[in-house]
Parts: sequence; C-alpha cells; structure tokens
Amino acid sequence: QVQPEETGGGLVQTGGSLRLTCIASGHPFIVAGNHMDMGWYRQAPGKDRELVAAMSSFKGGSIWYKDSVRGRFTISRDDAKNMVSLQMNSLKPEDTAKYYCNTYPAERTSWGQGTEVTVSE
Repeated sequence: QVQPEETGGGLVQTGGSLRLTCIASGHPFIVAGNHMDMGWYRQAPGKDRELVAAMSSFKGGSIWYKDSVRGRFTISRDDAKNMVSLQMNSLKPEDTAKYYCNTYPAERTSWGQGTEVTVSE
C-alpha cells in the first residue's frame, strides 16, 4: 500500500486561510488506471477522526462537505498530478486538528502522516 503525503498545514489566526495538498499515487488511490473517490479527514486531540470533505472521481461528480465547513472549505483534485487539495478559508479554532487525505471510503491501511492545522483565537 502507498501512503499519501499531506502538506500545507500550519499555525494561523482565526479568519485566516490555508491550502492543504495531498499527493496520492499508486494503489489504492489509483486502481486499474482509474483514480478513486477521495476525501479529506481530520482528527482533533481526544476526538475520533472525521470526514471533512469528499470528491468523486468523475469529472463534474459529486462533492460532499461536513456541515461545519461547508462554504468555507473547497476540495479539488488534479488527477494528472495525483493531487487532492483542500482550500480552507475563514478558519476557526474548532478547525484545529491533524488533517489527512485518503480514499473515500477510507482505506484503513493507507493513512499518511497528516498535516497539522492550528487556528489561534
């Protein structure tokens, strides 16, 4: 299994923006030459990991957002670069977490190291 590589996290103030990028090549992100549905997940300290946004593999396909981030976060993908991105605007302290990308539904053995996002008051 190949682990994805997430980058772009950091420390920002409330209202700030960050753009997270995930490079995910090989199985299970690409199967028989087809890119899979992808998602961004996050895990805050002491909490379970949760899905934040997901995007289908088909051009013009469906996109889903967790209610609390809808309108602030935007997921996108560039399959030619094996890349999935998450643009995060109007960040809030409750967005503080480690962010991960993975297939959707998540492939249990394919979690990467994640990228830390900290939003200060």
